[in-house]
Amino acid sequence: MEPIIIVLIILVVLVFIALIKTIQVIPQASAAIVERFGRYTRTLNAGLNIVVPFIDSIRNRVDLREQVVPFPPQPVITQDNLVVNIDTVIYYQVTDARAATYEVASYIQAIEQLTVTTLRNIIGGMDLERTLTSREEINAALRGVLDEATGKWGIRVNRVELKAIEPPTSIQDSMEKQMRADRDKRAAILQAEGVRQSEILRAEGEKQSAILRAEGESKAAALRAEGEAQAIRTVFESIHAGDPDQKLLSYQYLQMLPKIAEGDANKLWIVPSEIGDALKGLGGAMGNFGPLTGGGNGGGAPVATGKEPAPRREQPTID
Repeated sequence: MEPIIIVLIILVVLVFIALIKTIQVIPQASAAIVERFGRYTRTLNAGLNIVVPFIDSIRNRVDLREQVVPFPPQPVITQDNLVVNIDTVIYYQVTDARAATYEVASYIQAIEQLTVTTLRNIIGGMDLERTLTSREEINAALRGVLDEATGKWGIRVNRVELKAIEPPTSIQDSMEKQMRADRDKRAAILQAEGVRQSEILRAEGEKQSAILRAEGESKAAALRAEGEAQAIRTVFESIHAGDPDQKLLSYQYLQMLPKIAEGDANKLWIVPSEIGDALKGLGGAMGNFGPLTGGGNGGGAPVATGKEPAPRREQPTID
């Protein structure tokens, strides 16, 4: 009985192993390569798959998701003979599991070497300044070459990124000095522009202020002149309305004489010739009131009347 039990146990174990090898569960976004006696048979897709146990074997399981592979820095020589280290990152996806398994031995290593050689070809035609400022151009050119070369391997390169471009240390120091000088230059230019704009605005403000001040003074002078003219017209009309005689005018004339001599700086002033007429008119007015002293004409000074001859008109000067 014991040998039969042992045989049964062995059969159960074999059946269990056969079931395990027969049923293959492939995860989502994955694929498996099936070989029969070492020859490619088919590709298993995601889900439950049945294979022939002990005859079919799983050669390779391939991840169909997009993969990200960073490559170490690679020294590349530019057109102006400067060595720069470039870090690259590749985003790729396996589209054909059979081709990725049989067309190339190691597609990761193949992509890395292809990236290095392509970078050397692209960077070799650029100088350092263009290399530092043309990342998009380098990425596009590198992606085009890689996508074309890896198509037959069942791989699609979705994106290529330059993670870092490191020039030599001496070049970095020179670039920092140049950038610092450029920043100082831009700061000086901005400061000069600010001062210039400030001066322009100040000059415009002074100009507008002067124009407004001149306009105000002009209007004030016009209003002042108009007021004086109105005052003169009012006085003139009042004089004509009052119909003054020569005696009143002569009296006013004499009252204005002291004002002419006012001021310490007046060393010499001229009496106009009209003063004679004023004195004559005033003398005639005083003669109408009779003699200045009592007792008639006896013993008294002669009294000037309006009938006496007028004195000579002279322009006496008083020093």
